[in-house]
Amino acid sequence: MKSLDVITIGRSSVDLYGAQIGGRLENMRSFNKYIGGSPTNIACGAARLGLKSGLITRVGDEHMGRFIREQLKREGVDTNGVATDPERLTALVLLGIRNEEQFPLIFYRENCADMALSEDDIHADYIASGRALVVTGTHLSHARTEAAILKALELARQHGVRTALDIDYRPNLWGVAGHGAGESRFVKSGKVTAKLQTTLHLFDLIVGTEEEFHIAGDSTETIEALRAVRKVSNATLVCKRGAAGAAAYVGSIPGRLEDGETGPGFPIEVFNVLGAGDGFFAGLLKGWLEDADWPTALKYANACGAFAVSRHGCTPAYPSLEELKFFLGRGVKQPDLRNDCELEQIHWSTNRHRNHGEDWPEYRIFAFDHRMQLEQMEGYTLERGGAFKKLCLKAALDVQEGRSGYGILCDNRIGRRALHEASGTGLWIGRPCEWPGARPLTLEPELGSDYGGLGEWARENVVKVLCFCHPDDDAGTRSDQEATVKRLFEASRRDNLEFLLEIIPSKVGPVDDETTATLIQQFYDIGIFPDWWKLEPMKTTAAWANTIAAIEKNDRYTRGIVVLGLDAPEAELAASFEVAAGFDLVKGFAVGRTIFGDVARSWMKNEMQDDDAVGEMAKRYRGLCSIWDKARAAAREKIA
Repeated sequence: MKSLDVITIGRSSVDLYGAQIGGRLENMRSFNKYIGGSPTNIACGAARLGLKSGLITRVGDEHMGRFIREQLKREGVDTNGVATDPERLTALVLLGIRNEEQFPLIFYRENCADMALSEDDIHADYIASGRALVVTGTHLSHARTEAAILKALELARQHGVRTALDIDYRPNLWGVAGHGAGESRFVKSGKVTAKLQTTLHLFDLIVGTEEEFHIAGDSTETIEALRAVRKVSNATLVCKRGAAGAAAYVGSIPGRLEDGETGPGFPIEVFNVLGAGDGFFAGLLKGWLEDADWPTALKYANACGAFAVSRHGCTPAYPSLEELKFFLGRGVKQPDLRNDCELEQIHWSTNRHRNHGEDWPEYRIFAFDHRMQLEQMEGYTLERGGAFKKLCLKAALDVQEGRSGYGILCDNRIGRRALHEASGTGLWIGRPCEWPGARPLTLEPELGSDYGGLGEWARENVVKVLCFCHPDDDAGTRSDQEATVKRLFEASRRDNLEFLLEIIPSKVGPVDDETTATLIQQFYDIGIFPDWWKLEPMKTTAAWANTIAAIEKNDRYTRGIVVLGLDAPEAELAASFEVAAGFDLVKGFAVGRTIFGDVARSWMKNEMQDDDAVGEMAKRYRGLCSIWDKARAAAREKIA
């Protein structure tokens, strides 16, 4: 049994994408950072479609190399074939969207890590673990990387692995165009044609644009070029023709391009062609490895290419399998797919990733994002408050012990140092936005009037906002609060940050089994789709059932619910956990003052030392984790 469906081999880079659309690359003010490189994109795109993919490449032993490794894991790509090069830097690419036809890019690849790939990086057992091997043409341009490619292809043949080539012709990477010609897709070169033609017979599938077949077939007449390739290769040839779609040629090449096997195209707006071919290839692989007919495989490929050309970035644009199925079933509602709200909600929610790609079934969160409660304590100063939150973080890490499923809520005003130190620890990190106790809802000034402050947040920070609201709120209060939450939600999505909405109706008015469910529906009705809900404990099974029904009716992809504590004593929390743990959508708890309240009061008055404070909070946090775990286990045992 093969452990991988597809292994790609070749380029890996960090893409720095100009964030401003319609300007020259010279004038870009800011850049978005994405994973890049054709085989890297293909591996990620295939993984999003449910294929088990792996990548063979090299990255540098530095921050960008680690970014690629971590991002591959988030995407679900196997990294056992990724080598770390201690001597070379990871490749960089600067890209921009000038207009509908110009997409300038500059490759920073001088002696880069992936071009040092060698035969020593190719291992027989890894090649044998895949059903298919995908090679991209750039790595045939250098003797060392060519040797690695040829070794991989030979091993693939020995172990019955299908082979595919993405011609991926970039003239300046072959040395036949200058550094400023990164956008160029075709420069005639007998040297490149000769090199390609010595390897074309090694492939079962060859994919390229018309221009790429021109270089492979040494003719600018596409039919003639395809026939020249056919003379040296029995591979199925797939020719990409932009807006005209794509066609597959299994046997002899017909007299017209249209007479090949084709799949349906999609009438969408062309926003960004960069990376579209890699998305196309990922979709094609899905069909090819399912042994679908070519019209079906090309339908998948064309759809994935359509997503890519309608969005910013390469890998970030590619669809999940759920998204692809939805799109093929519903069709195109508007040509600019990135502005299709229904589609974008599915894209976001099925492609977001937890820490290091792990699927955590439980979330045990120590919430010490409190500000007002600390500020009111005897002995509090801003400096002491910050120092205490660092002790809270230490207690959280002592309990976590490097394991997944643990997290914190920490603010940036008092707890800035703790918040920053938590980054990279593997903890789930929520960060509050609301001004403490405000009703109507008011946000912390650091966000700015346009919420642009979110652009400074670390990617792993989850935007958390607490709204005191109730179904009986007057129209003005409700409208005001909902508008604030909606703007914050949209700003969070703009900055690719997950969003947690906390609602507490019991502080506003009486509650019953319908109260929370009613509020949740009101937020969905105005287009707010939280990644997380943070809800106060409900005492009845009916209240929980109504709440969960409201969420699942509107968003079956939500991350889930965490239960807050409201400074309840441990015994009361245990009772609430027992009810909540019976529902799978409830993922855990986010509790604060029950853990730190008494400790903080004593520590602020210098009645408790640091180590004692950490030890006591860790003990209480660990105790709550145990109570939750037992409640969950008991609930599952009941079902079994």
